[in-house]
Amino acid sequence: MRLLLSLLIVAALAAPLRAQDPMAARTKGSLTAPVTVYEMSDFQCPYCARFALDIFPTLEVEFIQTGKVRWIFVNFPLPMHDNAVSAAQVAMCAAQQGKFWPVHDLLFRNQKVWAPLEAPGEYLLTFADSASLKSGAFKDCLTTGATRAEIESDAQAAVRSGAASTPSFYIEGGIMAGAQPLEIFRPILDSIYAVKTAPAK
Repeated sequence: MRLLLSLLIVAALAAPLRAQDPMAARTKGSLTAPVTVYEMSDFQCPYCARFALDIFPTLEVEFIQTGKVRWIFVNFPLPMHDNAVSAAQVAMCAAQQGKFWPVHDLLFRNQKVWAPLEAPGEYLLTFADSASLKSGAFKDCLTTGATRAEIESDAQAAVRSGAASTPSFYIEGGIMAGAQPLEIFRPILDSIYAVKTAPAK
């Protein structure tokens, strides 16, 4: 039963990876990487910002760029964060132009500026210039709420996977919660990679 549940969760999270789906724009790494990590994150979460800015860059160099890991960002805006959905919409509208990751970095880097604002929309729009987005299409995407359903779908999939806080990581059938340090991530990813690539007996 547990195995079946894990397979269903993987299917729910992986379904958006079909061709022409915007999730492709928020994926890093080779499609043939032996290990897949789903990062369930909230752009207004300070722990998520710490992970994105201090930990993820090293993981990217050591595991993603080396072909060991495919990394997929899953939106999981928490209800106590008033501006989290707006920030996720900004990132997802940027994803439609292939600029998810630059805007992802801008959101986390400037989190302390936009997070406390009562109306962050005007400030968040400035990311269009910073990320060289087509401003008209970007504004239209935000105005129409074109990505809202996808963000809600992401959040539902995160809950189904067992995530209850951010950041959380779904790694090959298991959940790890928190912005864990490199000393925690490295042995976990190394051991899973070793198992996945071990020669068949």
